[in-house]
Amino acid sequence: MEQNKLDRETFSCSICLDLLKDPVTIPCGHSYCMNCIKRHWNVEDLKRIYSCPQCREKFSPRPALKKNVVFATVVEDLKNTGLQAAPADHRYAGPKDVACDFCTGTKLKATKSCLVCLASYCEKHLQPHYNSDTFKQHHLVEPTKNLKKNICSKHDHVMKIFCRTDQKCICSFCLMDEHQGHNTVSASVEWTERQRELKKRRGSIKQRLQVREEDVKLLQQEVEDINHSADKAVEECEEIFTELIRLLQKRSSDVKQQIRFQQETEVRQVKDVQEKLQQEITELKRKNAELKELSKIEDHNQFLCGYSSMPVFSESTNSSSININPLRYFEDILASVSELQVELQDILRDPWRGSLLSLTEVNVSLSEQEPKSRAGFLRHSKDLTLNPNTANVWLALSKEDRKVKRMGEPQFLSRHAERFTHWRQVLSRESLTGCCYWEVERKGRIYVAVAYNSIIRAGRSNKSLFGANDKSWALECRSHNFKFGHNDIWKSISGPVSSRVGVYLDHRAGILSFYRVSESMTLIHRVQTTFTEPLHAGLWIGFACHAELCEPK
Repeated sequence: MEQNKLDRETFSCSICLDLLKDPVTIPCGHSYCMNCIKRHWNVEDLKRIYSCPQCREKFSPRPALKKNVVFATVVEDLKNTGLQAAPADHRYAGPKDVACDFCTGTKLKATKSCLVCLASYCEKHLQPHYNSDTFKQHHLVEPTKNLKKNICSKHDHVMKIFCRTDQKCICSFCLMDEHQGHNTVSASVEWTERQRELKKRRGSIKQRLQVREEDVKLLQQEVEDINHSADKAVEECEEIFTELIRLLQKRSSDVKQQIRFQQETEVRQVKDVQEKLQQEITELKRKNAELKELSKIEDHNQFLCGYSSMPVFSESTNSSSININPLRYFEDILASVSELQVELQDILRDPWRGSLLSLTEVNVSLSEQEPKSRAGFLRHSKDLTLNPNTANVWLALSKEDRKVKRMGEPQFLSRHAERFTHWRQVLSRESLTGCCYWEVERKGRIYVAVAYNSIIRAGRSNKSLFGANDKSWALECRSHNFKFGHNDIWKSISGPVSSRVGVYLDHRAGILSFYRVSESMTLIHRVQTTFTEPLHAGLWIGFACHAELCEPK
């Protein structure tokens, strides 16, 4: 038994692990199947330096191969004795597996693929990559069948460079040809950066998933509240109409129908929102699964190819746009019926005083009414900070990015796509949806504004100035008066001024209100519109002026 094992190891090819077929002995003394060593050297043809797979001795030029007649005779005798060619404890490659490129006959399953050699190796043939200094710089990844895609179809050379100008992988010859002068980096550097972006995008999706799932739960509770209120209203209305059944049978039916119609309308509205959120959750989970699979790809070129082909990710706010309030959905109808009962009791004493009975339609909304006191506003207070990446270079931020001051000379700030290039403006980090309230303490002339994140940042046109376009709303605070602007239509507002301005936003209801804040709250201006995107708080700062997003107390 031990002798058979020794003979098998002695006369087996270290590339295919089978008994030698057409054995050849190369100059260093090691023997291989003729086809095995030919395939190995074919891979090294680009380097014009050929090596032994076992001892790594190098040869140049490529050695000529001649059959080793003695080994061939001995191997043939071993086969006649019934010696098994391959060890039984190795795992062989199936139809869906990546096979070792250096095994002949029945191929073993590859354990790694090399992005430098452009070949896949089983465990045994992979050992030189671990043991020899020659292979230390080689990049091993999980087995893949698509290694040929790493070869440039035009120059037949390995693509190790990524062209950011054309968003594609190229080889070194491409760099000296049609991609000369383009913005290029190594594929590994681009892979690292894109993996970092991918991680951020997945994190954003996970946060949005959590928010949307919570929204669905809140909406479900909303449905239950609507149904409960509706059932209670129907029950009490039936008790009232029972006393007046002979005269009010038809009217009772009308009221019940009205309540049920209102109930159906409200439930349908909420469920429509719930369904859209559920669809968004499903889509986010699908995108997260795709990004997760893409993040597992270690092959730079395959990853970058897949990443570049992905559609642009539409970012969104992480805060919930659903505003749930303990509203009295049908109590107004119930109150109307109760009043009607009192009136009817008087009417029924004199049948000739009868008149047409009607109930006022009740409008049920998911948005709550604007607060009446400062304490009510403070319940909706939003902790805001300013985004340094949006601040114009003439502005300086301080107090943990809550205070902004107009400087006498430009600051040395890095270039950023979000930065306002001309107007002395800055936006908040946080996006605003639902009901929000914040206060601004000012000195001098400033604009207190809200704007969509899509507002233009570059240039000195009105498209990027708060209040001068359809993407922003601004209250200009002067020393003696106020002016309100939207879409470059400005309205002067008379009245006393104050150093502190409160801003109330009900995004869903489309309400934006500005208040003087002193010992009391005084309305300066209110806007009723429709907001189509999440908003950000904004500040424009005049010369030698400053403003601060203060913590309301």
